[in-house]
Amino acid sequence: MLSTAQNTPPTSPPVMPPAYPRDRFMRLPEVIHTTGLSRSTLYDLISRQQFPAQISLGGKNVAWLASEIESWMNDRIAARTQETMQ
Repeated sequence: MLSTAQNTPPTSPPVMPPAYPRDRFMRLPEVIHTTGLSRSTLYDLISRQQFPAQISLGGKNVAWLASEIESWMNDRIAARTQETMQ
């Protein structure tokens, strides 16, 4: 028996949400390695609101957003550049 072709309308591609850059969590050892700061210095800067605060992951687990650490480092570099220009 011959099969009959079904006339189905063409399907449009699925609507995708806008693409956002994916951020990631950094745990304390990586933050220490990346910034070159000690644990006590990090927490001292956080208490003075001069460093991004950690995010609770549940229980005793905390992490920092990589984008916030990178932004903090870029701000420090920019401040150094401005100081040398004055």
